[in-house]
Amino acid sequence: MREEDRLSIEKALLLWRWDPSLSSSVQEPSAELAQALLAGDLKKVLTSPPARDLFLVRVPRGSTAIQHYLLSAFFPTFSTQTQDPESELTHLIIGITCLQAFIQANWTGPNLDFTPSDILVFPTSTPDDHPLTDAFLNSKSTSELSYNGEPAYHLSTHPFLLRLAQLILTSQSFTHLASTPWWHLRLLLTHQNILDEPVSPPEPELTALESKLASLLTSALCTTTTTTTTITSNPELSARLLLEHGILKHVLGQDKSAAELFVQAARSTGLQYELTGALGKRTKFQQTDLSQLVLLAQSNLQIDDVEKKDDVATTTTTTTTTTERVVVPQSLALNDDTLLEQTQFTSSSSTTSTSSSPLHHLDPGSQPSLHPLDQSILLSLCLNIKNTSPTHGLTTEQISPYISRVLTHPLNWSIHTTALLLRSRLEANRTRTVERATLQLQALIDQMPTSDSTVRERLEYFYALHLPSRWVLERELAERFASLGVFKSALEVYERLEMWEDVVKCYSSLERPEKGIAIVRDLLEGRKREVDAVLKEGKNQSVSAEKRAILDRTREAKLWCLLGDLEPHQAKDHYTKAWSVSRATSGRAMRSLGGWHFSRGEYAEAVVCLRCAVAMNPLMARSWFVLGCACMRVEDWAGATEAFGRCVRIDEEDAESWSNLAGCWLRMGKIVSGSGGGADAKDEGEGEESEAKGDETSQHQVPFENKILAWRALKQGLKYSYDNWKMWYNYMVVSVDVGELFEAARALGRVVEETSGSGSGSGRSGGVVLDADVLERLVDAVTKDAVGTAEAVQQGEQQQQQQQSSGGLSRTVTQLFEQTILPRVSSDSRVFHAYGRLMTHQGRWGDAVKAYMDAYRNRSGGAGTWGVVVASPVKVVSGDQESSSGAGGEEVGGEVQRWREAVREVEGVVDMLRNFGPRAQEEQEGEGTAGGKWRMQARSVVRTFMGRSKEYEDEPEWERLVELLEELKN
Repeated sequence: MREEDRLSIEKALLLWRWDPSLSSSVQEPSAELAQALLAGDLKKVLTSPPARDLFLVRVPRGSTAIQHYLLSAFFPTFSTQTQDPESELTHLIIGITCLQAFIQANWTGPNLDFTPSDILVFPTSTPDDHPLTDAFLNSKSTSELSYNGEPAYHLSTHPFLLRLAQLILTSQSFTHLASTPWWHLRLLLTHQNILDEPVSPPEPELTALESKLASLLTSALCTTTTTTTTITSNPELSARLLLEHGILKHVLGQDKSAAELFVQAARSTGLQYELTGALGKRTKFQQTDLSQLVLLAQSNLQIDDVEKKDDVATTTTTTTTTTERVVVPQSLALNDDTLLEQTQFTSSSSTTSTSSSPLHHLDPGSQPSLHPLDQSILLSLCLNIKNTSPTHGLTTEQISPYISRVLTHPLNWSIHTTALLLRSRLEANRTRTVERATLQLQALIDQMPTSDSTVRERLEYFYALHLPSRWVLERELAERFASLGVFKSALEVYERLEMWEDVVKCYSSLERPEKGIAIVRDLLEGRKREVDAVLKEGKNQSVSAEKRAILDRTREAKLWCLLGDLEPHQAKDHYTKAWSVSRATSGRAMRSLGGWHFSRGEYAEAVVCLRCAVAMNPLMARSWFVLGCACMRVEDWAGATEAFGRCVRIDEEDAESWSNLAGCWLRMGKIVSGSGGGADAKDEGEGEESEAKGDETSQHQVPFENKILAWRALKQGLKYSYDNWKMWYNYMVVSVDVGELFEAARALGRVVEETSGSGSGSGRSGGVVLDADVLERLVDAVTKDAVGTAEAVQQGEQQQQQQQSSGGLSRTVTQLFEQTILPRVSSDSRVFHAYGRLMTHQGRWGDAVKAYMDAYRNRSGGAGTWGVVVASPVKVVSGDQESSSGAGGEEVGGEVQRWREAVREVEGVVDMLRNFGPRAQEEQEGEGTAGGKWRMQARSVVRTFMGRSKEYEDEPEWERLVELLEELKN
């Protein structure tokens, strides 16, 4: 076979469409197998002579120990390396067929017309009662498909087929085939979808696979030679590869990377789409047209090319028009007395699109059909919106136009099924649509075993979609029943699916937890049998110890963990038993045991368990978070930094982890003096004010690079926790420390806004929180044109830039005072004193005098409030100390000394009025306003103070006051 023909067959397998031109040019057996596979005749491929040679079984002697063998031991032909391109292609086709058969049995339907034992070939000397039955093969496959402690779903149909596909596709090197990495990607995606929780492959393995996938985009597989010198990208193959790679990222929780790949896939096909608005109606009684959200989209790919039916595809139509009848799942009618079935657009153009928009010519109510691959891309973009947005109405409104655009033109069974599923999920939380959502989900489950559409059509775009398996859909239906309060129906589904954890939750909701405990104990002690165990052991109800040992260790360990959750008084014993039963492979056991130690304050033991758990499954963000908290408790700052770093890589929107990561950076490199451990770690996201300040005596020992990293972490976390005033406080302090004074001013304003009750998420009582030290430092930076950081020596260039922008900082700090602080804080002397300094620097003498006088009048225990109790809700923070600015009481001793200090304060105020008063008066007269007499104001200050403190007339300082008053009269 020519290399070009072999490459064409590989492309046909990836696109799941046979090229009729190959039928006349290629006569090799592999081409016939590929043609049969793409026609949906999977049994013909798996029972062909090449497949029978490959599936020759070797039954080991001594069947009593057969359970100890791996499945690969029964198929020695798998490990035989072939150097012939034809043989490699044949093996690839057989492996793909096994994979597609497993997907048909568990995802798309209809049911297979053969069993695993039908395709195996046993030697003639094999006895009839050999132990390699379907039940044994499936059970053994389920056990081997468990990965890093995460069990595979034990009731999947024919898991032996997936294990066969793994053995075939990974045992050969396939040096002559280009598409092997792509099929490894599809194999990995399928394997991830049958695990209880996704488990990321080892980093080197995943990196190597992604590198090969990236190289495929520029290889001959994804390009087309148009002339002898021009090579162009094949848009459909390139888009499919990007889309499937993005779905893998989505499954592994890397939503940002997935979003980028989905957008690249849209660019590859030339898909144009725009979310905009158009006038229309959504209810039957709506009289006025309102702007409705709509997705305008247009394909660049030719739909006729994909809808063209060849002689291989077993379809009932041969036309190439887009109006042909396509067999797809039924979309149930809403039948609501108010809502329309779909939005009726009354305008022929969108309300926001301009003539410059490439889609402005489209009629929102009558858009052209989209290519099925473009429909798959739009549905993938819905997944991204769902993952990167909070659960609220805006997300629903944003996703609905994407789904409606796909549902308008049904062209493929799998795509239409996925769109209906997404719509039912959106409608599940609305009173008027919850009934259709539930019935639609039930209809999707019921139509899977039917044969209303061809196998080829159902599998054609399967890998370009994130379509759940049959048992996941049924579980979702049970969750829907439970949310509606129909627990009996939910229990029936859960018990049939043998999802015992959900069964236990249902009984807990029914306030019958003892029933859940009894079920788990019955399973562990053999009084209750799972379906696969019954099939494997036959109808005999007596369970021997040897047969019970065959029970999948991973599932048994999960049951012990579940029992530990239900019986807290014996939790440690049950978790330890689970770890022992799994032979040190159960990640769930280590996660549970680590959490148990953490809840009891045994942080060192928790660190050991959780590190073992995350090594098995590094995608569990909660495990990483608790590990980081435990590391903070034992002051392992490097370990905590790594743990919280993994948290934010898994979930970029985890503001709590960003905050804790910043705290770890601030503690790394610090030398703790004495027996204390510095500030307590705020591992639970409390974010107290002292979080960022730490111990002032050792703060300078933190490397400046760590402070910058902490500042960046807090800045990132605030994007996702904008209303968290404690995180803003930490950000403010670190910003000052690294010289980011503009950000410090912004953060200080946010703290005041949120704690004053005017913020959107404050809900806080206790008064305004205001850090006077930071405020004064900002004023210092303005008045002295300096950076004002503890690392000024290391920041020479930054200091110069700050001096050049001091004017901008002055405006920022002035706005902070006048728009944020002063309207909310009216009785704090330090605030007014700082404001007076700022006004003095700016030459606003009238405002300066007023500010200094306000500071004089509001100073607790000072001359301006002598003999008067001043209460304020303002919480002034200074360093690590917090004090109320109100005078809750007076000290008994030292009254004379305090009075003398008050005298000096009065003299200071008079000096201020003597210096600034004339300037303020000139300023006010120049503005055409009546200027106050500063001498009169000064005399009033002195007289008022003397009137309030007549009991001190015998003190020497009293004469100074009398002389000062006489001086002001002249």
